[in-house]
Amino acid sequence: MKTAILGLFTAALLGGTVTQAATLDGVKERGELRCGVSQGVLGFSAPDEKGEWSGFDIDFCRAVAAATLGSADKVKYVPLSTKERFTALQSGEVDLLSRQTTWTLSRDADLGMSFVGVTYYDGQAFMVRSDIGVNSVKELSGASVCTETGTTTEQNMADYFSANKIEYQVIAFEKADQTIQAFNSGRCDVYSTDASALYSQRLTLNDPDRFIVLPEVISKEPLGPAVRQGDDQWFKVVRWTLFAMIEAEELGITRENAASLLETGNTAQKRFLGIDNEAGKALGLDPKWAYRTVAAVGNYGEVFERHLGRESALKIDRGLNKLWNDGGLIYAPPVR
Repeated sequence: MKTAILGLFTAALLGGTVTQAATLDGVKERGELRCGVSQGVLGFSAPDEKGEWSGFDIDFCRAVAAATLGSADKVKYVPLSTKERFTALQSGEVDLLSRQTTWTLSRDADLGMSFVGVTYYDGQAFMVRSDIGVNSVKELSGASVCTETGTTTEQNMADYFSANKIEYQVIAFEKADQTIQAFNSGRCDVYSTDASALYSQRLTLNDPDRFIVLPEVISKEPLGPAVRQGDDQWFKVVRWTLFAMIEAEELGITRENAASLLETGNTAQKRFLGIDNEAGKALGLDPKWAYRTVAAVGNYGEVFERHLGRESALKIDRGLNKLWNDGGLIYAPPVR
């Protein structure tokens, strides 16, 4: 009996090892990372007229591909609606979900997924037409609100409006483009989702200057990438790719100078870039994985400013998304 139990225990351990290595091995064997993204949100993940994807979330997919496959171009982007995104990750249709998804307890505990960290600290806000004369959410009593199903938005509104005794009507749609079209056509008075998405989608409306985002932010929406539960190695690979992008900004390593710092950098910079540093082996990666990540897409600050901040059409202030030593919440453990 003891021998049988020991055999089962050993098999379980071996089975766990196989499971933990499954995603990374599968990505390497396939030679392609399958990344779940939005169906089109300017600044985060959207295709151009040629079908080429770009954005903040897209560059995270590219960073993971660079770290694991040696090339940021080895990515298949899978557009997913809010309703489809979790099933696609659970089923293995995608290896990684990088799609403006809020980290909550229920999602972390009940949906078979694990969030690797926060890429963007956001919050729910409201957009209205400027000509209706509303300057605060508390002036929206009796309004109809367009939003998407399968998000945290509806519960947040219910909590906030109930607490403030505001009557409202929800008009919910399955897809983001349906929601935007309904608001643009006047089917509802208000459009509510994450503030970052509102600033993005405002630019797609007819005459964007006719619309304003109200000042109130009614929730915490920490957005981040997620992977399937039960694969510790893949979880750590994706998490430390995010940490590497953050640490690179703190160390002053950019897409432009990464190659030269292999020779001229200080001790901390060279160690980060893989010189005399074998830390990547513990992740199943080679020593230059972090170097490839930054050389491909840049550090966290570069990616933010390029797609969301000063260099983008959105011009979003970094705010809470500044580094911890610049008054923000973005912080990473040492990559060493």
